[in-house]
Order: sequence, then C-alpha cells, then structure tokens
Amino acid sequence: MKNILLSVSRVFVGLLFIFSGLIKANDPLGFGYKLQEYFEVFHISFLNDYAPAIAILLCTLEIVLGALLLLGFWANLVAWGLLLLIVFFTFLTFYSAFFEVVTSCGCFGDAIPLTPWQSFSKDLILLAFIIVIFRQRHNLKPLIANSKNQDLIAGLVLVVALGFGIYTYNFQPILDFLPYKIGNNIPSLMVAPPGAPQDVYEITYNLKNKKSGEEKKMTDKEYIKTQIWKDTNWAIVGDPVNKLIKKGYDVKIKDLKITDSQGTDYNKELLENPYYNLVVVAYDLSKANKNGIGDLNALAINAAENYNVRTVLLTSNSAQSAEEFSDENKLVMEIFYADGIPLKSMVRANPGLLLLKNGTVINKWHFHNLPSYDELANKYFRNN
Repeated sequence: MKNILLSVSRVFVGLLFIFSGLIKANDPLGFGYKLQEYFEVFHISFLNDYAPAIAILLCTLEIVLGALLLLGFWANLVAWGLLLLIVFFTFLTFYSAFFEVVTSCGCFGDAIPLTPWQSFSKDLILLAFIIVIFRQRHNLKPLIANSKNQDLIAGLVLVVALGFGIYTYNFQPILDFLPYKIGNNIPSLMVAPPGAPQDVYEITYNLKNKKSGEEKKMTDKEYIKTQIWKDTNWAIVGDPVNKLIKKGYDVKIKDLKITDSQGTDYNKELLENPYYNLVVVAYDLSKANKNGIGDLNALAINAAENYNVRTVLLTSNSAQSAEEFSDENKLVMEIFYADGIPLKSMVRANPGLLLLKNGTVINKWHFHNLPSYDELANKYFRNN
C-alpha cells in the first residue's frame, strides 16, 4: 500500500507541477502581473520591475521539479524542493483568501481561474501528497541509473523549460486564454447575451421588537412569507445586508472604456469600425520599447497614406505625458485612454499591435515580431 500511495503521489504531483508550470510559462508576463499584486500586498514593490524574470524562474522551477520527480532523479533534493515550494504557495493562497487581498492566485494562469479558497484547498491537497513523497523520498528510484545521463536529461529539461518561458515572454503566449484573443469579437464580449442568468442576491434584515427588545435576523423571503412587516412592534435596525448566493453570467470584458483626453467615450466608434484599423497598445509609455514604437509609427504612416487605415494608440498614461511622448517620438497616431488592466490583457507586450475589423481581433503581434507593411497590405488591406 505504501508503494502504491507513493507511486500515485509521485505521478499526481509530478504531472500537476509540470502542467501548472507550463500554463504559467505560456504567459509569464501575465504571471508577472499577478506577482506584482503580491509584491504590493507585502510592501516589496521594489521587485515589480523584476516580476517577469521571477515569474519565468518560478515556472521553470515548477516544471523541472515535476519532471525530476517523475524521473526519480536526486530524490532527496527534489523532495525538499517540492515541500518548501508548496509550503510557500500554501501560505500565499491562505493569506490571499483569509485577508481577501488577491482575488486570484494565478496558479493555472488565465486558463483555469481559481478563487482564493479554491487555490488554498488545491494546495492543501498537494501538500498532503508531497508529505507522502517527502516521508518516503528514500524509496524513490530513478528511471535511469547512469549519473551522466541524468545530468544530460536534467539539463535538457532545464533548457526547454527556461527557453519556453523566455520565448513566450518575447513573442506572445502560444495559447491565448484572454478575452482579446484572435477571432474574438470585443463588443459582443462586453454585454451579456439575451436570456443570460443574472446574479441572485439574498437580503438579510436585522429586526428588533420595540416592546420586548428581542432581536432576530430574517432573509427577504422569510420577511415576506411570515408577514412580520405587518406587526408594527417589529422594526428594521440598521442597513440590510446583501449577499450573492448565485453567480449569473459573467461578462468577459467588463472594464474596457476608451476615452479621449476630455473623457468622451469612444468605445463604439473604435470598436465597431467596419474597416481594418490598427490599435497600438502601450499601457505604460514610460516603459514602452522605443524601437517598437518607431516601427509601429512607420506602419501607421504607410497604412494611412496608401490605404487610409486608421491607427490609434491606447495608453493608461495621463493626457499630458502621452502628448509629450507623442511629440517626442513624432507619432502620427490618435491617442486614446483606457485603464491599464484591460490594456495589459489586450496584448502581452508594451507596445503591442492589434488588427481589428468590426470589433473582431483579426490578428495581434508583440513588438518583437511585428509584420512588415507589405505583409499587412498583401494579406489584409488590399482586400479591405
């Protein structure tokens, strides 16, 4: 039974660590944004600029530990690494859930969103399996006994895991789980479909009897059913408490509002344009790659001159700093403003480029792999 439990724990933990590491390594910039939330909570925001690098290293560590566990290499070292890592993650998820400071741990990226308590429960289960592995670590046998071959395989796993994270950081996620992925229609994701279920709330009243001083709590349904409201001796004390008891349809895009410098809403005009239009996204202009901005500006000039294609720049900077940036870089793009959170979800780059038509994301690019003007013209604009 002990051998069976150890084998089950080994396979379960190994595969889950690899899966978790790969999902996050697919979008290390997104995981880095989540780490920045934790940095703010623990007052170590000086690490914010290093968040993507830390994210890539943590993902690599997860993948490597999971693979080495399955292979049975260096059992004692791997068991200690797994135990320390899961204790650390369990503390973070408990802290997030108990103090309600981070709404999602990002354990499986945007692929499988988990609530803080779900994340904590998942870590407790993992902790139990890892304790089994740790206590029986001396019974873990390597699948390959030759030490040179072990070093070679482990090195290969490390290179692949680290290389995957570095690649996706520089060239966009391989799998896009965000609402702005290619093929999605942005306006349709900003509203609930007809007949979609709504949130259901329960209202609780605090009641007090004027004569006896008795106090009781009642839900809105109980309040109506018992007709206690007809008894003038009972009075509602304080404010009713609203509690969500059933979640309705969750609109995928709920925080995107595009405005000009005066605050005028441009969502409809920009997102329902029936022609091809280019949207440059730079959530923070002070950190935007200058070469990328220059290349995008050149694309915008050619697209406007030859095909009258509109190019806009979306940023979360202030109007003053954006105008100064535009003048400094001689930008030909119109500048509009939106909150940084949806801008970070649109494209995992600063800057990045979206090609829209009728509000549908036709394609998008990181500044490292921008298409040439001829590629855009031949594939899209000439057929517009």
